[in-house]
Amino acid sequence: MKKFLFILVLFFTVGAFAQNAKIREAEFNLERKVAIHGYDPVAYFKQGKAVKGKKELIATYEGVTYNFSTAVNREYFLKNPLKYEPQFGGWCAYAMGDSGEKVEINPQTFKIVDEKLYLFYNAYFNNTLKSWNKDQANLKSKAEHNWKKIIK
Repeated sequence: MKKFLFILVLFFTVGAFAQNAKIREAEFNLERKVAIHGYDPVAYFKQGKAVKGKKELIATYEGVTYNFSTAVNREYFLKNPLKYEPQFGGWCAYAMGDSGEKVEINPQTFKIVDEKLYLFYNAYFNNTLKSWNKDQANLKSKAEHNWKKIIK
């Protein structure tokens, strides 16, 4: 009986992981299946800047692949991926809060808030980080609500 219950739990866990990975692959901001345009998610925290990752230094978490600039950063990520993943699937945080839309980002325009990585659109004289900073608490709350509707 214990063996049967273990197999049943394992089956549902693997099924839930596979379903979650498919949703994430479909809804996250990926370019050729790689997040953050190939930038290293850990570098934002450890180096305080956007650093392009290397194609040979990768890790995949629940269907989303990340590149890393160093093996050490890759190890940090593998130990705690949720700490380093960008919020809202890597889409523009401002747009997610303002309209609930998935808008492209500039990986070099970012902000760390409460130990979470937020990315922003920044092109054609429109840096949405500036708008985010004017109403961060409200936009952050709305973005979290809107993202939950997308990632169900």
